[in-house]
Amino acid sequence: MTIINNSKTDPNKILPMQYAWARQHYKSGVANNWTPEEVSMQKDVEQWKSGKVLTEKERRLILWNLGFFSTAESLTANNIVLAIYRHVTNPESRQYMLRQAYEEAVHTDTFIYCCDTLGLDPEEIYNMYKTIPSIDDKDTFVVELTKSIFEPTFETADTKNIQKFLHDLIGYYVIMEGIFFYAGFAMMLALKRQGKMVGIGEQFEYIMRDESIHLAFGCDLINTVKAENPEVWSEKFQKEVVELIKKAVELEKKYAYDACPEGLLGINAEQFANYVEHVADRRLQRLGLPKVYQTENPFPWMSESVDLTKEKNFFETRVTEYQTAGSLKWE
Repeated sequence: MTIINNSKTDPNKILPMQYAWARQHYKSGVANNWTPEEVSMQKDVEQWKSGKVLTEKERRLILWNLGFFSTAESLTANNIVLAIYRHVTNPESRQYMLRQAYEEAVHTDTFIYCCDTLGLDPEEIYNMYKTIPSIDDKDTFVVELTKSIFEPTFETADTKNIQKFLHDLIGYYVIMEGIFFYAGFAMMLALKRQGKMVGIGEQFEYIMRDESIHLAFGCDLINTVKAENPEVWSEKFQKEVVELIKKAVELEKKYAYDACPEGLLGINAEQFANYVEHVADRRLQRLGLPKVYQTENPFPWMSESVDLTKEKNFFETRVTEYQTAGSLKWE
């Protein structure tokens, strides 16, 4: 039994399961369940409209990140539903992808919620991928990386096409979700640490938790395809993957310098760029490839945003942490 190209798989029969990691990622996604309306935005609205709390550069940074993520989430959802799902024949992996597709819909809804709450111009936000060159460069790069498996006649039937499939999986899971999102995450959470736009910062924390699970699933999927089809992971193909990731790092660093040229309080643009290099090395390791940058993590607090269990006073707010057996909603 293999995860792709398995004509004997009955997609309606999920038991017995073959890939325990796919089931675990599904359960982790359910445990992190959330919706944007559960996060209070009142203080964000006050800060945004006061004209006193945020500098013009910080306001632009927030708009840029909302602009990039609002379209990027739609792009990732399309990859799952229209392309990857068709080629991955394993039922428990498909179950996770359906969960992920739901989470991408929640992320899209989050940016709708932010735009509506802050009274932003949706035309400005949703067209930034056309008007901001460094955002356009990232989106164009990923679209080019993932176009093969969108072709209606594409099949993972031989070594060359399995390599194309891996190429696109890496473009989507490792580069888009694992690298292109992370400078923006760091910027928004750095603002949150300063007490600025805390509601949006919390939304980004939840999104980053989801993305960490997406990335883990994607790497397990890629590594399983590699293990079951060892001939595709040639030295030449490995070098191609490394070059793709190095190109992605340069695009994300360019975005970091463009979006935050003078940095934030206590953090400069170079540190955001260093963080991207550190993240890229971790992604390479997940694929069994050597580090390229050897860059130390300038933001050790970023891992807390994924790992921290949030505890809220139920007299003040509803519980938005669902790391329990059931989903609690206390008012």
